[in-house]
Amino acid sequence: MATQPDSPQWRPKFNPWLIALTVTLASFMEVLDTSIANVALPHIAGGLSATEDEATWVLTSYLVSNAIILPLSGWFSLLIGRKHFYMVCVAVFTISSFLCGIAPSLGLLVLFRVLQGIGGGGLQPSEQAILADTFPPRQRGMAFAIYGVAVVTAPAIGPTLGGWITDNFTWRWIFFINIPVGILSLILTSFMLEDPPYFEQERAEKRKTKLRVDYWGIIFIALGLGFLQIVLDKGERDDWFASNFIVTCSLIAAAGLILAVYWELKEKEPVVDLSLLKDRNFGVAAFLMFMVGVILLGSTVLIPQYLQLVMGYSATEAGLAISPGGLLVMGMLPFVGILLSKVEARWLIGVGLVITSLALIHMTNFDIYMDYRYAAVARCFQAAGLAFLFVPINTAAYAFVPRNKNNAASGLINLARNVGGSLGISVVTTILARRSQFHQNRLIENTTPLNPQFNEMLKQAGRIFGPSQSGAGKTPYALIQRLLQRQADTLSYIDCFWLLGIAFAFMVPLVFFMKKTKPGRPAAAH
Repeated sequence: MATQPDSPQWRPKFNPWLIALTVTLASFMEVLDTSIANVALPHIAGGLSATEDEATWVLTSYLVSNAIILPLSGWFSLLIGRKHFYMVCVAVFTISSFLCGIAPSLGLLVLFRVLQGIGGGGLQPSEQAILADTFPPRQRGMAFAIYGVAVVTAPAIGPTLGGWITDNFTWRWIFFINIPVGILSLILTSFMLEDPPYFEQERAEKRKTKLRVDYWGIIFIALGLGFLQIVLDKGERDDWFASNFIVTCSLIAAAGLILAVYWELKEKEPVVDLSLLKDRNFGVAAFLMFMVGVILLGSTVLIPQYLQLVMGYSATEAGLAISPGGLLVMGMLPFVGILLSKVEARWLIGVGLVITSLALIHMTNFDIYMDYRYAAVARCFQAAGLAFLFVPINTAAYAFVPRNKNNAASGLINLARNVGGSLGISVVTTILARRSQFHQNRLIENTTPLNPQFNEMLKQAGRIFGPSQSGAGKTPYALIQRLLQRQADTLSYIDCFWLLGIAFAFMVPLVFFMKKTKPGRPAAAH
């Protein structure tokens, strides 16, 4: 096993930190687009004469195409060059954003969102590979911290920003705002980015031989990941396996993924290098990143929904309640990046897992009487844990990966986070629906004239509304029903927090399966 020198021979012509900011720019907008359209769906449906259920394909189509291109990004980078592939992705993302903004019908909007997802899906893996090559190991933690700010905070501010834009302008501007950022990114990228010599040498060697395209690998991956995303996104809405559509999609997804794994493991030049998962560090890091996706997007759905649907907050107020958490992550990530040069990544990951688990368990104290400050502090508590996870996990993942595998590694680890996020959203929405009904049935069992507490509550509700007037005799019962519904919903959210908190607690032992690395000098392996 060879060790990677602390200072690689190649250095980019421009300041590495400027390069980091340049590539983070477009990635931030791409991650933002995974959540910014959520709150605008009713407006999109109304503006394009569609139902809200039909409008959800605006989200699903983006996630599907995004998931398909993620693991293929390393292969495309090797095919046309990393810089060229990154610029093509930015251009496709920017142009399709403009087309989304002017779409005259839902069908065309969904088509343009597919194109947008294809362009956006290649940005994050390319950026991580660029950062891994641009910075020496001792600075890699800080570089990933800049990237982490974009990936962790964008999903949190997306719904708030999308709601504000939709309320004050029109839903089309949630796509138009990508255009100036995309143009600026293209200009800066064309000047600053360059492929490292080792990468160019590898491409030159590939060109000497006949190009072998792994068509079957691409087909199997597209089928498996594409239909998996459809199942995760629409499963709860269509009542899961009670729907023939979901059953069919599930069978296609399972068949595609099984065939993809079998084919890629035996293929000499696979489009996705699954052999990377044989490395213990990378395999554990990929699984932990999958769980970070589950928690990050799952909680991003839970907390704003609870504040709006149960507590009665507006979309803007709910967004402001979770905003301090995003600001805390932005402030902590550089600090975590500095710590990585002094402390082993796996110990920081352990700290992050414990903090996040405790924060989620702390959220089981949510109730319908909590104040605004309590919700904001709880979110900050959770954000502190996530800050200790994202950068160290990425750093540990690359610790024993050969540098010529950086593109493939970045595609796999980003795919793990995205699929985890989709699964997290799907799991929490299913639990909320099922457990809310369960708790409501249990609470209703106690609303009988034989229960003294129920009779006393009925009397108090009657005093609030005064003497019964015509048609108003059921008002006390309606008040109690609303209260029971809020309590049932709260209990279902608490169930979700318990599940996520315990799941993260069980991840802590995985830290001890990771290999020991010297802080700031990860090995390069093989």
